[in-house]
Amino acid sequence: MRAFLKISSLLLFLFFLGACSSVQVTTDYDQKVNFDHYQSFAFYKPGIDQAKISDLDKRRILKAIEKELTAKGLQKKKSADLLISIFTKTKENVNIYQNNFGYGWGFSPFYGSHWHNTVSRETEGTLFIDLVDRESMELVWQGIGEGPLSKDRETKIERIQEIVHEILKKYPPEK
Repeated sequence: MRAFLKISSLLLFLFFLGACSSVQVTTDYDQKVNFDHYQSFAFYKPGIDQAKISDLDKRRILKAIEKELTAKGLQKKKSADLLISIFTKTKENVNIYQNNFGYGWGFSPFYGSHWHNTVSRETEGTLFIDLVDRESMELVWQGIGEGPLSKDRETKIERIQEIVHEILKKYPPEK
């Protein structure tokens, strides 16, 4: 019984550790661009319209981007230096864990052991934030954040804000 409790505690700890995983962020940018001259931004509607998520989530993402960029000193304007576009994708991960909890020294059915399977499903989302120079219409910076998503509304809103924050922490790129 003690072994069962220890194993159960370990599995519970690993489950919560996995649930608290952080956002994985990567960025890329044009090294020839001077990011100091960008003072304003606007959302690029044709690009945003192509994102395959609900309009509610689009607005949540755009609101989070606006909050992060204005905190960095950029202003939202109709005729801006930078155009912001987003792209999203999701995938579902299915994990099957097979555990053997025995009541004796062996794994034989004669010792009373049994198999226990656990199936978990997790939706992982990827958010691309593209910054395009309005004058040249060329991509100058891209941030990509990847992490688990939630179906719960409140948790989803917090998760969107966290993902956007983690991505835009890397803008402007360090020289």
